Amino acid sequence: QVPVVESGGGLVQAGGSMQLSCAPSGRTYSSYSMGWFRQNLGKEREFVAVLSWTGRTYYSDSVKGRFTISRDHAKNTLYLHMNSLEPEDTAVYYCAATTRAFSAGSFSRAQEYESWGQGTQVTVSS
Repeated sequence: QVPVVESGGGLVQAGGSMQLSCAPSGRTYSSYSMGWFRQNLGKEREFVAVLSWTGRTYYSDSVKGRFTISRDHAKNTLYLHMNSLEPEDTAVYYCAATTRAFSAGSFSRAQEYESWGQGTQVTVSS
């Protein structure tokens, strides 16, 4: 497991943009697939996006076209850039990492990920 630490988050108006960052602590993540999930109180953790160690990206339908996941190898940092934010995007966002190989669709399942950050709150006001 690799500890991961998120940063970013906060309050933004609907239609605005925000960027989240995630960095593994003490390791390089080149051999990890890294993803973002989000969760609201009383709800299950929801898949948002993943960047596999092979460089492939996948997004949930709810964020496709608005969010972009990327990484900066030199900074060893994963990003989630969020555009056209909606109040429905309000949640605690979690960064996750895994060394497991994904089977069909498994990248969207939280249990496939081995390491999790503590989460960062994103609030979108209407």
